[in-house]
Amino acid sequence: MRKGCSKLLCEDEHQFERWNHAVLTNLKAEFKRFKDVVVLSLMHPWERDARLLKKALKKGHEQYNVIVEITCTRSSDQLLGARKAYHSLFDRSIEEDFASHIKGSERKLLVALVSAYRYEGPKVKEDNVRSEAKAFFNAIKNSDKRKVVEDDEVVRILTTRSKLHLKEVYEQYNKLSDKTIIEELEVDLLLKETVECLCTPQTYFTGVFGVALSDDANEDEKKALTRLVATQEGGEMKGVVAKFERRIEEKVKGAYKDVLVGVLAKDGK
Repeated sequence: MRKGCSKLLCEDEHQFERWNHAVLTNLKAEFKRFKDVVVLSLMHPWERDARLLKKALKKGHEQYNVIVEITCTRSSDQLLGARKAYHSLFDRSIEEDFASHIKGSERKLLVALVSAYRYEGPKVKEDNVRSEAKAFFNAIKNSDKRKVVEDDEVVRILTTRSKLHLKEVYEQYNKLSDKTIIEELEVDLLLKETVECLCTPQTYFTGVFGVALSDDANEDEKKALTRLVATQEGGEMKGVVAKFERRIEEKVKGAYKDVLVGVLAKDGK
C-alpha cells in the first residue's frame, strides 16, 4: 500500500518514512470538494438555494456575491421555490432575515433581488428601455454625489424588470456612453456582478471560472467553481465550460475531477 501511494510519504533527514503533510492537506481539500459537488448536485434545487442563501447571509459582506448570483440567475419560479424552502427550513421568511441582518447601502438591493418575481415573457417596451438606460446613465454620472447602489431608480429597474428588458437597457446604454454599464461600475463590485448576472451571465461565469482555476485562487474562489457547476443549468454555461475544458483537466484532480467533469458533461448534452 505504501509503495503504491508513494506520493503520500516522504523521508526526513534520518531516512524516516513519514506522511507528506502537504499532500495530505491537498487530499483533504479534494475530498471536501468532492463531497460538496455531490451533495449540491443531488439536493433538491429549492433546498440547495435556500441553504446557500442562508450560509451567505451568515458569512456577511464577503459572500453577498453568492446572494446576487443565485437571485439573478434563477427563474422567477425557482426563486419562489427557494423562498418557500427557506421558510420551511428556518421558520422565518427570507425577506425578514435579509432585512434584519444586512446593513449598509446593499440592503435595499439584496432584499429587493430576493423578493423579485419577474415577468418572463417576450414583450419589451422600447420607450421604457430608453428612459431607464438614461436613468442608469444619470445615476452613474452623479456617482460622486451618491453611490449608484443607493439610487432608488436603479434598484427598481434591476429588481423588477424582466431579464430580456434589462438586456435591452444594457444595449441602449452603450449608445449613450463610450463604456458599458459593467465598465462604469468597476468600483462597485456588487452592483457590477448584479448587472453581469442579469444582462451578460456568460461574462460573470467566465470570470468565476477564470479566478477559481488560477494558481493563486483562495478557498472561497475554488468553492465558487463547485457551486456554479452543481447549480447552473442551460446554454449560458456551455460556451464557458468549453473555454475552460483544458484548464479543468490540468488543474482539478482525483475523484473531485471525475464528478465535476461528469456533471459538466451531463449539462452539456
